[in-house]
Amino acid sequence: MNLEQIYKEAGAYLKGHFLLTSGNHSQFYLQSAKVLENPMIAGKLADELARVISEAGVKFDTVCSPAIGGILAGYELARAAKKRFIFTERVERVMTLRRGFEVHEGEKFIICEDIITTGGSALEAANIIRDLGGEVVAFAALANRGFCPLTNLKNERKPSCKLPSDLPIFALGNFEFEIYEPQNCPLCKDGSIAIKPGSRGN
Repeated sequence: MNLEQIYKEAGAYLKGHFLLTSGNHSQFYLQSAKVLENPMIAGKLADELARVISEAGVKFDTVCSPAIGGILAGYELARAAKKRFIFTERVERVMTLRRGFEVHEGEKFIICEDIITTGGSALEAANIIRDLGGEVVAFAALANRGFCPLTNLKNERKPSCKLPSDLPIFALGNFEFEIYEPQNCPLCKDGSIAIKPGSRGN
């Protein structure tokens, strides 16, 4: 599966000057919503991700995703794996479980994102699941930005990865883009202004 080509064909492989959720900047951005707006493609990607996880022998009961970006990817993974799905969301910048969703003692979870960068949002969701008595057994995403090591692709772990080293991480591909701290961003130094993905038509 050529994940890069799928993103490019969907108009989801963006080039510009972007402000990431982490606060850092990048010249490239993966807009997964453009890929997932096509249910047939979303289903195909989720089926493949479910297959990779199953072949690794990971057993789980439920998929949990941090909103908003992870919801479609997580829901499709749950469908493909025939599991339950819930999501966490931020309330006044604090990740929270709402909407009547419950976590049962000992319930096994995969935390699923559309894109894993450093894994910060996924880790916040995982901490909520653990605090409520659930067990996080793995992390998953459609794509990985190269900072966290993928169990299925064996890339190197980078210092900025926030996900625990003792749990498997799965994704369908790696995209290794340069990311800059705002004070060291060469795009800013050239006079460009970073835009938040989702704004100005992006």
